[in-house]
Amino acid sequence: MNILFVCTGNTCRSPMAEALLKEKAPHLHVKSAGVFAHPDDTANANAVEALRQRDIHLVHSAQSVTKELIKWADLVLVMTEAHKRLLLGQFPKYEEKYYTLIEYAMDEQTELSMDIIDPFGGDLFLYKQTLSELEKYIDALIEKIDA
Repeated sequence: MNILFVCTGNTCRSPMAEALLKEKAPHLHVKSAGVFAHPDDTANANAVEALRQRDIHLVHSAQSVTKELIKWADLVLVMTEAHKRLLLGQFPKYEEKYYTLIEYAMDEQTELSMDIIDPFGGDLFLYKQTLSELEKYIDALIEKIDA
């Protein structure tokens, strides 16, 4: 299965989600991109450090969402409802692939928000909180895919 994670700049949430899923489920094919990415930006230093503290190594160059990436993906998991709306506007033909990570991972929609909070500009503690939040939903995602 091919999974594409999408966030805003492809330097924080989506690369962390990509790295986590690759570590936990190496049988899946995973990429990430951003709706407003600056190609070749590196991952945020706090994102890299939060992952390093979990013994996950991240070397990353940001990339923009493209039609080719959307076509490659079986599933496109975005970090917010706003990202989903942007993709629907840009690539409406692939609507059936788009879900927020929370929406797809949780069978029962008990969450108040379908958004993963953006840690951009925050300190390492905030990035570690975001990583823990991502991990919760990625664990549920793996369980759902492997069922």
